[in-house]
Amino acid sequence: MPRRARHLSGRALGLAALLAVLVTGCSDEEAQGKDPDPAQVDGVEIPAIGACRVLTPEDVAEPSNATRTVDCEEEVHTAQTFAAGVLPERLADADRDDEELGAFAYRTCSTAFMEFMGADESLVMRSMLSWAWFRPSEQAWDEGARWYRCDVVGGGDQAKEFLTLPERTEGLLAGRPADRWMACVEGPTIEDAPRIPCSQEHDWRAVSAIKVGEPEDPYPGERMVEVTTRDYCSRWVGAWLEYPVSYDYAYTWFHEAEWEAGNRRSVCWARTER
Repeated sequence: MPRRARHLSGRALGLAALLAVLVTGCSDEEAQGKDPDPAQVDGVEIPAIGACRVLTPEDVAEPSNATRTVDCEEEVHTAQTFAAGVLPERLADADRDDEELGAFAYRTCSTAFMEFMGADESLVMRSMLSWAWFRPSEQAWDEGARWYRCDVVGGGDQAKEFLTLPERTEGLLAGRPADRWMACVEGPTIEDAPRIPCSQEHDWRAVSAIKVGEPEDPYPGERMVEVTTRDYCSRWVGAWLEYPVSYDYAYTWFHEAEWEAGNRRSVCWARTER
């Protein structure tokens, strides 16, 4: 019989941006990055796709960002813009921190992120890579700016610092991704443990992101999502480990806020050094 370890967090692996998307507010003294470019502060023009920056976890927690760009080929960077555009007309009169704005950004950025990375939803949720989105500053919003910007970043919400990205990030997860970009954990459990690249020594690997519902399904409740996740992951990890006599597995399942935003998957973890 497998021994079971459980992880009940609702924030991890590719959904890192979700709660920031839904609840990030504004402050009177709005931060726009540790190294802001005066030309970008309060900018009303749509940001350039392909631009690279050195962003930190603190930067992506803010609703707006004006960090100066760097040369993707010659300089170290932790973020690259992969999508940008004008918000739909129905959001033209929305408040800057309206939840509808966050929901639009979640759908738009997550879909574009999978296409840009060359990966499906399961692979994205098991990777070290995530995305963050930004909107115009408070002043630019008041002046009528209605753009959004989606950046790929080398880490999720538990990261203390982001991984350095290569010159080319498009297609980084296509085919068989390098272990450097896949999520593992070192330690006895995955509970509250920081994600590390699987290229480092580790005890746990995220091996699948299984479906627990269909797009049109109403939220079935936390207990049902957890039980479904537990049963699926028990079988899936056993198969991945080639059916040993006993094994450890863990799982990450998400809550109603993530469900309402469109997530229908949970992450399965195997205790393994490979």
